[in-house]
Order: sequence, then C-alpha cells, then structure tokens
Amino acid sequence: MSEAPTADPTLVAALRADLSGAGRDVSGVEELLGPVAAHSLHREERVPALRTTAAALRTGDGDARTLAALVRAFVLGAGVARRDLERALPTLTVAGAQRAGLVTAAGEGQDDEVRAVVDLRPYRAVDGAGTVDWWIASDLGELATGAALRTDHVLGVGGASVMLAQVTVRDPRDRVLDLGTGCGIQALHASRHARSVVGTDLSARALAFARFNAQLAGLDDDRLDLRTGSMLDPVRDERFDLVVSNPPFVITPRTPAVPAYEYRDGGRPGDDLVRDLVVGVGSVLRPGGVAQLLGNWEVRRGEEWHERVGAWLDASELDGWVVQRELLDPAQYAETWIRDGGTTADRDPDGWAERYGAWLDDFASRDVVAVGFGIVTLRRPVDADRPRLRRLEEVTGTVRQPLGPVYAAALAAHDWLAGQDDTALAGQRLTVAADVTEERYLTPGDEHPKVVLLRQGGGLGRAVQVGTAVAGLVGACDGELTVGQIVAALARLLDTGADDVAAQVLPVVRGLVRDGLLLPVEAAR
Repeated sequence: MSEAPTADPTLVAALRADLSGAGRDVSGVEELLGPVAAHSLHREERVPALRTTAAALRTGDGDARTLAALVRAFVLGAGVARRDLERALPTLTVAGAQRAGLVTAAGEGQDDEVRAVVDLRPYRAVDGAGTVDWWIASDLGELATGAALRTDHVLGVGGASVMLAQVTVRDPRDRVLDLGTGCGIQALHASRHARSVVGTDLSARALAFARFNAQLAGLDDDRLDLRTGSMLDPVRDERFDLVVSNPPFVITPRTPAVPAYEYRDGGRPGDDLVRDLVVGVGSVLRPGGVAQLLGNWEVRRGEEWHERVGAWLDASELDGWVVQRELLDPAQYAETWIRDGGTTADRDPDGWAERYGAWLDDFASRDVVAVGFGIVTLRRPVDADRPRLRRLEEVTGTVRQPLGPVYAAALAAHDWLAGQDDTALAGQRLTVAADVTEERYLTPGDEHPKVVLLRQGGGLGRAVQVGTAVAGLVGACDGELTVGQIVAALARLLDTGADDVAAQVLPVVRGLVRDGLLLPVEAAR
C-alpha cells in the first residue's frame, strides 16, 4: 500500500485528461461489467467482475479494453499488462502513474505486470445542488488486497459518506468546515456552493489523499485549506457558516486486542467523541450557521435513546434535530465493525472471538443494550429569543434522497412558525405540497372513512393520520383562502364554533407546515 498519491499538478492534470473521456464514469463502468458483475461487486464479491474485465481485455473494442484495464487495476486490485495500462493512460503513462504513487511495475517490458497501490474509481451522487461526477482515490480495500486493513487506512466513499453528502443543506455559504475530511469527499461537495472550504483531519495520509482528489476534480488550491489536527483544534478561533462531519464515531473497546483505525476510531471511550462534538461545535458556528454530522450513541439500560442524545442537544444551546436511522444490539454492532476491519470468523477464528468478546465486555461495562446511528443537524440561532428547535425522531424506512433541501426547508419552516401565533397563522394562506396524497380507509358499506392519511411522496416519506376537520382544511388549502376563512367554513359545515375548530386543527396545521406537507404561499412560490 502506498503512503499516499502525489498531488503534482502536472501529473494530476494528465490523469484528469485520461479519465475524462466518454464512458469514463459510473455508468460506463456498470455498462462494461453488466448487471451481474456490477451487483456482485456491490456485495463485495469481485470474481464476476474479474472474469468480465478479463474477457473485455481479450476481445473488447478499444474503449472497453481501456476501461477494463482501469477497473482491473484500480478497482479490483488485479495485475494488468503494462501495454494495457499504457493504452488506458496515454497522457499520464505508466511511468507517470509510478511517479504519482498510483502503481508499481514489475519491469518496463510491455508484458510486465503493473499493479495499483491505490483505489481509484468513478463516483456519482446527487445532492441538493445537483449531480456530481468525480474520480476518487483512497487506499485499496480488503476486497482488492485480501488482507486486513492497516490502522491508518484512508477510506473511500462509503454509504455513510454518500448519505451525509445528500442530507447536507446546499444553499450558498461563505465558509464551510469539513471536520475529519478523510479522502475529501464532503469538502468536494461543499466546494460547489461555498466560497472557501477548510478540511481537517488527524491523519496526514488522509489529507494527502484529499489534496490529490481535490486536484483531480479540478478544484483550485486556494478554495480548499487542508489542516492537520484533532477535531475542532485547528479552527478554535474561527467561525463557519456550515460544518459537515463524518467523524470517527465508531464505539471501540480501548484494549490491545482491538486495532484502532484512524478513519473510524476517535480514541475516546464510548460515544464521548460524538457527544463532545454535538456540545462543542457551536463554538465555531456563526449565527445562522448549520452543523450536520453522522454519529453513534449508546442506549443504556433503563433509558430511551432520545433521552441521552436530547441531553446533548440541551447542553449545546443550539437548535437541534436528530434523526435516528438504525438501532443495533451490541452483538450486531460488534460483528459489523470487526468485519469492517477485515477480520472474519472463518479466516481468523481466534482473532474474531477475541475482538468480539472485547466489544461485548466494553458494552457490558457501561450497561449498553443498543447503539443508535443517525443524522444530527444543529444550528446557531440568529435570534436567541425565539423558541429553539428541539426534535428527536426515529425514521428507519425508505427516504427519498437528496434530503438536503428537506432539511433546509424544515429549518426555514421552524423560523416561519416561530413568528406566527394562532391569530397570525389564521391569516396565512397555505397550499398543499406537490408530493402529498390523501388515503382514505373505509369499512365496506360505511359512508365515512375510519382512517385518513396524508402521505408525503418525497423527503422523509411521512404519513400523518388526520381527523375529518384537518382533512377538510388541507383539501381547501389552494392558496386562495386564509386558514381562518377555511376554519370558519368548516365550523359552519360541522355546526360547531370556529374557536373549537381552530383549537382542534391549528396545532396539526403547524405540524404539517413543519414537516413540509403544507407550505406558506410565499414559500411555495
């Protein structure tokens, strides 16, 4: 494994030119591999992809052969003949790839084997600012090397990284901090809507990969400031409009039997690192600044998950919204992260058992019965006198990404609602969001439904059960009548007082606005 690729501008520009041809992207790779091999690769099985790329090198046309050489070398970690990689990298050349720290070669003959020492693969994602297509370098993983990861392994783009990129708000920002930047993927996303980005990491190797990836993506050096240091230390006296972080949040036993991987282990006991980040990140946020991070938290016997995390929100004195996406028991959690480090029960049964036991002992020492995973969104209020946002909820079902616009809209809705007492709300005109549908469930023969659901087609996919009055109000929210006018009409229809109807429906209306099912007319426009 290499120390890190060299961010030499000339070499990186040559590589960028070679990777920018037609079909040199995620779609091109998936088309080359075909559905069977591509799906197998997503399951961490490379044999079908090795067979497919070998066939393409033997019999494919020029484009297929060059892409097959890149995939075999940099994605699958297989050796390729020098002539095949020369054809795939005509501008950089194999010699240039060696100088850049990307490959090693057995010799200079055309049949001599060349092997990649880094993982380099296309990346595509859709965030709140649109679609991105980059090539991203990281360390070769266990799939390519067949060995356990080194402790200073630099991780590529995984599912958690993509999730964070998709949930991050993407409105224009002046200064963004990517805390624990790793290979730099969050910094790259942020560079598209920020004037400047600071990326920090404890790992010098990670920062080297981040610098390389920024150059490969064409990001000017003056747009990304990379700094070495732990957590907030490198930016203590600075302020940012947005902080994003996929921190080393994995809860890891502090014993010699369990390796500490820099990309996932922050060196703190339990969930202390995530707690301290939630409580302390406000110190670097400007008023109105947002922090979004991923994290794990312990659920201890006798308490609910939201009690522990809620105490962190209270201590932060920030607006806070936590969405728990997953809950694992201690055994599931241990298995996940032991495998992640490259240890398996069949290949290393003694090591597996020792590490498994260390994890279970560590959790038992704190009476941990489960571990939650989710998304934490924090904001420093502009107006300290307004009610704080404090929301903790569990959303484990399918969501519609990207959620960045949903988070931005929810923060705006909170601010809007904070300025509306019931009298003001009654004077507002609302409209139904375009993705909302109504479902009615009736017993055969009944005239009226027993259950009415308002279902959100996008975002978090909420389904809200409402009563007859609220259903009627929502049905009339077309932006023409005020909420108060609709309430008055409902009161006449239901033969009751308008104040009674208002008391029944206005709290629900607030929740529907908060969740984006109803929109103020000015927001809908």
